[in-house]
Amino acid sequence: MTDAAVDLFDARLVRGASGLLAIFNVAGVLDASDVHVALRLGRIAGVRDDVVLLAAALAVRAPRLGHVRTDLATVASTADADLDLPVNVAELPWPEPHAWVARVAASVLVGSACPLRVEGTALYLDRYWAEEVQVAADLLARAGAGTPAVDTAVLADGLSRLFAGAEEPDLQRVAAATAVLRRLAVVAGGPGTGKTTTVARILALLDDQAGAAGGRPPLIALAAPTGKAAARLEQAVHDQARAMPVDGTTRGRLLALRGMTLHRLLGTLPGNHTRFRHDRLNRLPHDVVVVDETSMVSLSHMARLVEAVRPDARLVLIGDPQQLASVEAGAVLGDIVGPAADGLRISALARGALDAVASAPDAGPIEPAPGIGDGIVVLRRVHRFGEVIGNLADAIRAGDADATIRLVRSGGDEITWVDADVTEAARTPALPAIRSAAVSAGRRVRDAAVAGDAKAAIAALGGFRLLCAHRRGPAGATTWMGNVERWLVADGGLTGGGVWYAGRPLLITANDYSLRLYNGDTGVVVARADGRMAAAFDRQGEVVEVSPARLAAVETVYAMTVHKAQGSQFDTVAVLLPAPDSPILTRELLYTAVSRASERVMLVGSEASIRSAVERPIARASGLRERLWAPL
Repeated sequence: MTDAAVDLFDARLVRGASGLLAIFNVAGVLDASDVHVALRLGRIAGVRDDVVLLAAALAVRAPRLGHVRTDLATVASTADADLDLPVNVAELPWPEPHAWVARVAASVLVGSACPLRVEGTALYLDRYWAEEVQVAADLLARAGAGTPAVDTAVLADGLSRLFAGAEEPDLQRVAAATAVLRRLAVVAGGPGTGKTTTVARILALLDDQAGAAGGRPPLIALAAPTGKAAARLEQAVHDQARAMPVDGTTRGRLLALRGMTLHRLLGTLPGNHTRFRHDRLNRLPHDVVVVDETSMVSLSHMARLVEAVRPDARLVLIGDPQQLASVEAGAVLGDIVGPAADGLRISALARGALDAVASAPDAGPIEPAPGIGDGIVVLRRVHRFGEVIGNLADAIRAGDADATIRLVRSGGDEITWVDADVTEAARTPALPAIRSAAVSAGRRVRDAAVAGDAKAAIAALGGFRLLCAHRRGPAGATTWMGNVERWLVADGGLTGGGVWYAGRPLLITANDYSLRLYNGDTGVVVARADGRMAAAFDRQGEVVEVSPARLAAVETVYAMTVHKAQGSQFDTVAVLLPAPDSPILTRELLYTAVSRASERVMLVGSEASIRSAVERPIARASGLRERLWAPL
């Protein structure tokens, strides 16, 4: 690398790099951090082989982009899948794969107690290889463990009572039965398929089992990756507890449950966010651990979770494998669900146990039994949004771009497509449909807030939301936040009062356990009768008002990123798609955005952007699915 070839002041480039590291750094395939780590490893181990150092840098790069491993046989054709690079990566001087793998495998950097691991053509950082192997072993051990002692007559009676009137065969009933019969259960499915409804019934059924056996009630943990998701799980269980046909004692126990983050459940050690108080040597005391929004759990956090749950306890994982995955390495829920996403994959033995208490739909068994699939049920019947939005979500999930375009063209009242370049529209806001919807929603929120009706203001806040792929830039949430504020000012929808004006929608950006407000929670500023302003939030159906002065991490939320919206629901969403070449524009992002709507979707973007999103699934390199679903 010569001074004439590059900008010496470009922070993305490593001046001390040479050979292949320099070439791939300049091309943008490798970041400065990737190169620095590879060079450091080379200096420590005395390795100067260019192709080995390049492989080491790619192994470091993988977790940074969400992958668990790098496949040296295919990386030349996939290295640009995550990045918008200015070069044709196929034309870079990639080593010949077979010889490359052999040289890397023979290096002193590879092996037990070394920084790298090679399996076939896959290259791992040792930490991620160890975590992947551990998660697979722990899950398979739990799936293959002997079934818990269950009173099948009590279970069958409880299923009939709690799922009275459900159509047969009903997958919610099957999921609930599976979670009682097995130590590992996965209840997956899209928005509105009844996942958390099923969770509440699972807990009630387990309470029945304890009562029938004359034992103590099970000690239950409700957890999720974020405080917002944990609070939502808690509220869902409480809501169902009030409505379910259960006795007062069971209802009281369910209403006493509290949600918590995974970090709180495992016990974060001071100054160390990668190790926890509870681990394989100090297991969690709980008999049942329920984890919601598991799609957001990274490989590292899943490793810490599964080792901390007692072998004789039940672990119930809840989530949508089609949603956006963790921002860290891995797509764990998708790997666990695997082929069960297309239908039940249960063994003959597990089917027999299910048929004794609930009718299971036909599915080809996997032999030998038991297997990872015995505890996995994917719910499909949507109860939240209408058929048109459901069909659109299905088309996106299936990767069918033609069907997606047909649906957005003929969506009627439920789907509005604004065929426009969002980047240009952001510079000169000229989208009447979006502007009208945003202004109408803002006006409803403001009118209720000015009147001091906090409950109505919060309800109006859930009526509409602008969702963006990016946070910044012309198509980002920050830009469109300003656009909406200007529209509201022009409409007279914003009045004085400084920063804390009535009707200002709020987004909490950091957990505040003292106030029980969590990152991602939304609220609104309302006027009080005494002339002061208050920040109002919904807490399990009740309005809680907080002095704005007590909010340490908060921002305005006329628009938000799709990532922030994950787990939320709105009557109408306006989805603003970036240019087709945006690396963040994926099938999972569009599916997550569209499925946030319960009544109406407004899609803004070119046909090319829609097709690009549908045809570009997030492909996270991982070996977990192979380890779990390989023949046992």
